[in-house]
Amino acid sequence: MNPSATEIHTRPVHRVAKELVASSGFLLARLGMGFKSKAIALLEPEGFELWDYSVLALLAEGARETQSTIADALTVDPSRLVALLDSLERRGLVARQRDPQDRRRHVVSVTDAGKSELGRLREIIKQLEQEFLAPLEPADRKTLHELLLELACHNDPRCRFGARKP
Repeated sequence: MNPSATEIHTRPVHRVAKELVASSGFLLARLGMGFKSKAIALLEPEGFELWDYSVLALLAEGARETQSTIADALTVDPSRLVALLDSLERRGLVARQRDPQDRRRHVVSVTDAGKSELGRLREIIKQLEQEFLAPLEPADRKTLHELLLELACHNDPRCRFGARKP
């Protein structure tokens, strides 16, 4: 039997343990999982995965990347990346070519259609971020981003490229 809308809204909210709420790491993980699940729910009906968005965003920065550098930058298994690129290539969103410097490798670039789709995906994610961070004032959002970037750069050297500080 499916619960009615009234029953769903009147169910008690079960709290998280105080010890966990006191942990910044727990809160970061909880918020990250929440944002990710909402992003997945928004992108899947559009025919995309979060990985698709990540690949297109990386390639849109203008560089032609090898499959191995994409896999490393996104920390995705190379075999999983091949499947992602196959899907993006079938839809005309990326192009793969043999690397003239090393015929064993492929270089990947985003197509004009890929740039167009990336624009749509960016708007979806931007709207989600606006809703997710709605309780924060603009100055607090900026501070939060700066602190997260500092932590990301400290813990993952791949994020340093986006940092303003050396």
